[in-house]
Amino acid sequence: MINISFPDGNVRQYEAGTTAFEIANSISEGLARNVFSATVNGTLTDRDLPLQEDATIVFHTWRDQGGKETFWHSTAHLMAEALEAMYPGIKFGYGPAGRDGFFYDVEPPEGTTISSDDFPAIEAKMLELARQKNEYVRKEVSKADAIAYFKEKGDEYKLELLEDLEDGTITFYTQGEFTDLCRGPHIPNTGLIKAIKLTKIGGAFWRGDESNKQLTRISGISFPKAKELKEYLAMIEEAKKRDHRKLGKELELFMFSEKVGAGLPMWLPKGTQLRERLVNFLKVKQENAGYQQVTTPHIGKKDLYVTSGHWDKYGEDSFQPIKTPRVDEEFMLKPMNCPHHCEMYKFRPRSYRELPIRFAEFGTVYRYEQTGELHGLSRVRGFTQDDAHIFCTPEQVKGEFIAVVDIVKEVLNLIGFDDVTAQISLRDPQTPEKYIGSEENWKIAEQSIIDACKEIDMNTVTAFGEAAFYGPKLDFMVRDALGRQWQLGTVQVDYNLPERFELEYIGSDNATHRPVMIHRAPFGSLERFTSILIEHTGGKFPLWLAPEQFAILPISEKFNDYSTNVMQQLATHDIRGIVDDRNETIGRKIRDNELKRIPFLLIVGEKEVESGGVAVRVQGDGDKGTMSVEEFVAFFREQL
Repeated sequence: MINISFPDGNVRQYEAGTTAFEIANSISEGLARNVFSATVNGTLTDRDLPLQEDATIVFHTWRDQGGKETFWHSTAHLMAEALEAMYPGIKFGYGPAGRDGFFYDVEPPEGTTISSDDFPAIEAKMLELARQKNEYVRKEVSKADAIAYFKEKGDEYKLELLEDLEDGTITFYTQGEFTDLCRGPHIPNTGLIKAIKLTKIGGAFWRGDESNKQLTRISGISFPKAKELKEYLAMIEEAKKRDHRKLGKELELFMFSEKVGAGLPMWLPKGTQLRERLVNFLKVKQENAGYQQVTTPHIGKKDLYVTSGHWDKYGEDSFQPIKTPRVDEEFMLKPMNCPHHCEMYKFRPRSYRELPIRFAEFGTVYRYEQTGELHGLSRVRGFTQDDAHIFCTPEQVKGEFIAVVDIVKEVLNLIGFDDVTAQISLRDPQTPEKYIGSEENWKIAEQSIIDACKEIDMNTVTAFGEAAFYGPKLDFMVRDALGRQWQLGTVQVDYNLPERFELEYIGSDNATHRPVMIHRAPFGSLERFTSILIEHTGGKFPLWLAPEQFAILPISEKFNDYSTNVMQQLATHDIRGIVDDRNETIGRKIRDNELKRIPFLLIVGEKEVESGGVAVRVQGDGDKGTMSVEEFVAFFREQL
């Protein structure tokens, strides 16, 4: 018999060889019908894989991300089967699932191209194959047999992938007439796939290396019900209207310039106002919580990042060297702030009486993203992190961690993200080589997060393989107004960097001890946070954040002086806005300023001048009648 532990802490016994599907069926037939895969001891697996030893188990259905990714990964294989049938000789690279669908990188046969015009035919073939209800069959194969199979098929990309795999760890999956090199998992059969939409086609360098051949990347999404595809397509149309790149230009928030460089955003005056309000809001919270603001350079010597381990982990993928007149110097643009803060901690000897020490910095960092991966503010090469690093004793970790979580929750709630899930991101137990530090330190750090989360009033999920390379973390997942999930804000517990930098403090026993480091960024990055904020609100920002809270619209130029006087009166109440004194009709002014998402439009004509008031119009809520300036100030305060 083996012991199976469930997320709620319950433990049941089953015979060795029992599958995740059978375990789910012992709980509920309804649950079993909906299970696509399972996470067993931290590894995502097929639901029909026999379990031979004690294990922790988490079931995945369409309702959770693990289930969706299993479903979409299976659809990627279905698309590959359709493409192979339609384009004999096509070659395949990567075909993974992501957070929002799937893609496959392919090389069409010589002389053949695939375009979006071919999508309807490919979708039809995929649905035809799906209706055959072919099972996804897993088979373990030797490395020699795998190489022989793909040599005969003439698929050099799969042969290259096989070079990195060890014999005894290789599996094939077959459905219908298609076989692929894959570690899985997959849904039981193709019949579960009811609706498919191919969404995008473009180029992608093999293995993300610009020196390699460019393949064709075909992306798509699929659903277990046709109505869910209809809902998704409606959401996509709404998302196009809310695209932060489109609204950022219309609202004059930020811009890019090819002469400055791709992926390097420049904040325009209105965007800078919004950004500074976010920064100032968090600065006040941090000061009240005992943080000390610091500033570090935009560059650092290579040795700094060798010590931290970032250089070995990321190397040329993230670091951009800076040329200096001396050949024996190696400086890099700063891709993260934590090594600088470690050196700042070492500035002088520390006592346990000083701890915790909390360094905070809105530090701009630089990472070289591939050109094809750049996307507005959400994926850039230069961005500002609301970074902070807490150096504390082991006994202080839990309290500091919970205090940080409280700040993150307050930030997200104030912005209007009320559907928040805390994701406990732990190591992938199958790939320990991806992480630095001792097994003992990792266990302590992971347990400290798990224990702290038991006291947090939030939904939590556990994700294996999502930890940072130096420590586990708590990631905050939010759903926006369109139901899309984003990762915003993170808290990480790190026993490794203090060790690598030899950080110390003198304890109450007069002996030296190693502090624990907590990394923390409630916004994550101001750029990405703002991109999500724009799309979540559709540009209708919370009143306190809006760059312009009102626009005064004089009916004719003879009311301009009065309008300016009203603007000045409102400024004394810390209410900011503009006077639209253009020589346009009042109808045109109203339309233009509503498109700018300005919360209040104050219309001024003869009647308003005589009464000493303004006619108030609220964005999205119409006319509110005439108010005196004092009455409008009170009304405004009620909306904050």
